[in-house]
Amino acid sequence: MRPFHTTLRAMPTLQELLPPEVERRLTELEIKASYAEDTLDRLNEVVVRQQQQIDLLVRELVELKRQGAAAADATPRSLRDELPPHY
Repeated sequence: MRPFHTTLRAMPTLQELLPPEVERRLTELEIKASYAEDTLDRLNEVVVRQQQQIDLLVRELVELKRQGAAAADATPRSLRDELPPHY
């Protein structure tokens, strides 16, 4: 009787099973997927940064509206007070 380990054959690798053309195409697809993932990560960073800028601008706009409303409620000033000193 043969020992058990000599009766088993090594499993073929994926490279041994695939024709060279299929292996080449698979490699190209993996490369493209890697580039697409990198691009998606960079675009996500841009979107996050833009959202932070939008949030800041909204806060500034709210503050400007508040200041404008406070100025409108202030006592009206004379136009003579607005003239530059050289007049």
